[in-house]
Amino acid sequence: MSGSMRGLSHGFFALFLKLLPWLILPSHLLAASYEGPWYDFSAYTECKPDPEPPLYNGGILQSENGEIPMAYDTTEPGAHRPAFVLGNLTETTRYSFSCWVQIQGTDSALIRAVLATDDSKFRCVGTTTAQNGCWSFLKGGFILDASSKTSVLFLQNTTNEVDGIEILVASASLQPFSVEQWEMHQQDNIRTKRKRMVVIHVSDTQGNRVIGASVSVQQLAKDFPFGSAIASTIVGNLPYQAWFLERFNAAVFENELKWYTTEPQPGKLNYTLADEMLEFIRANKVVARGHNIFWENPSVTPSWVRNLTGDDLRSAAKSRIQSLMSRYKGEFVHWDVNNEMLHFDFYEQRLGPNASLEFFGTAQQADPLATMFMNEFNVLETCDDVNSTVDSYISRLRELKEAGAVLQGIGLEGHFFTKPNLPLMRAVLDKLATLDLPIWLTEVDINHIFDHQTQAIYLEEVLREGFSYPFVNGIMLWTALHPYGCYEMCLTDEDFHNLPSGDVVDRLLQEWETKETAGVTDDHGLYTFSGFLGEYKVSVSYANKSTETTFSLGRGDETKHLNVQL
Repeated sequence: MSGSMRGLSHGFFALFLKLLPWLILPSHLLAASYEGPWYDFSAYTECKPDPEPPLYNGGILQSENGEIPMAYDTTEPGAHRPAFVLGNLTETTRYSFSCWVQIQGTDSALIRAVLATDDSKFRCVGTTTAQNGCWSFLKGGFILDASSKTSVLFLQNTTNEVDGIEILVASASLQPFSVEQWEMHQQDNIRTKRKRMVVIHVSDTQGNRVIGASVSVQQLAKDFPFGSAIASTIVGNLPYQAWFLERFNAAVFENELKWYTTEPQPGKLNYTLADEMLEFIRANKVVARGHNIFWENPSVTPSWVRNLTGDDLRSAAKSRIQSLMSRYKGEFVHWDVNNEMLHFDFYEQRLGPNASLEFFGTAQQADPLATMFMNEFNVLETCDDVNSTVDSYISRLRELKEAGAVLQGIGLEGHFFTKPNLPLMRAVLDKLATLDLPIWLTEVDINHIFDHQTQAIYLEEVLREGFSYPFVNGIMLWTALHPYGCYEMCLTDEDFHNLPSGDVVDRLLQEWETKETAGVTDDHGLYTFSGFLGEYKVSVSYANKSTETTFSLGRGDETKHLNVQL
């Protein structure tokens, strides 16, 4: 717990006692009904002159008379901190919180929504970059480990150098969802966005319907990229290769494309490992992401590069891009151009604030068919990290695009070091989805501080949330296997026997594919099924005639119709 949060404890629980008689919300309003509202994906990233109406009409914040009661705690002379006093919050319930925020006393400040529960724990549930003179949208949420009879949800200024600001709140909402409701929403998204209805019309060469024809449908390939990091340990390792190919259709090289691997000494280029791994990828028709061209973290920058400045550093960076991109042009579908630039600034400190812009421009010119990504941690995983809030990510992305960068992809690493906060995760995705760019979860794992069984539970929660989110276009696990294990989480032991997380992955992969289906055409000569997006083979036979065909099932709101003639 931070010092600022510890200091809040006494004041806010004194506020509890003062306000409870009239502010606490009745328990019957907190019960999540199975007939409750569908999740509202609405989100806004622009600062508006007026706030929008509250989501869910305020949810359980709305009192019986239709108002949303709010308290104010005085933190500085003339400054007030908005707060909502809540009663009987329950564990496992998914709570979605949103509000509109405006500040007075400064131009801009990072505002954090914090939940204080009766066990004296403080949780960040969402952030927004608020401004003076317009309204910014904050969206987040939380899940409790244990029920809390009395809680306070308050907003605080996290910009330490700005004191005495006043926070204004409008259109606040807190909506609970049961576990069953949350899962129902996920399944509905999967049904409508990851699957599609197919009608196969069977006729003879004269166009007559064929009734009672035998139809068999087999999914040959999946449309959704689901993969894992691999390391050079996969080269020549047939058991590892077989294990990988049985599961995944996408890959990313863990370290073999990074500058410290390909050029450990100036001018001494070595692409041997990356070339060998790429041969494996090509031979097995696996999609691969390029990770990464540059990494702003100085601790993983080649030691000889750290000693360069000015024109020498600029020349080395230019050579890096030209060498890497010319060698692998067209081989990788994505490139993480300047990794983790919200947390680190090695190149921008030395080459100026336009360094990233130059990197994106040069990379796109060198490989115009690859999608150029930002890639960052702690955007999806938490809202405690002030460097990588969702608004910070959006602001940096827009800044680069407005300056002319061809930045086309949103990379979210997904290194979860605490229990996943699914409502926050979904709220972050809601905001990012407004940018209308492909979103990928690029390095998903669960920290090794958790035991294997807990890792598996949390991993399943994250993967279900990611796969069911309509605008997530791919998921990569950060589970490359080494003799010593993995970065944080392994799916298998050294003998390729699944660990609990591996069992989760296998189960989900089977759940998210179309099982081979078969039947006969009806009285209209039709055979209908619902299938996951991907490539299919259809076999049709009737009497002494048979035929086979293939088709692609891509995204679409309409039923896919396929005509087959015998």
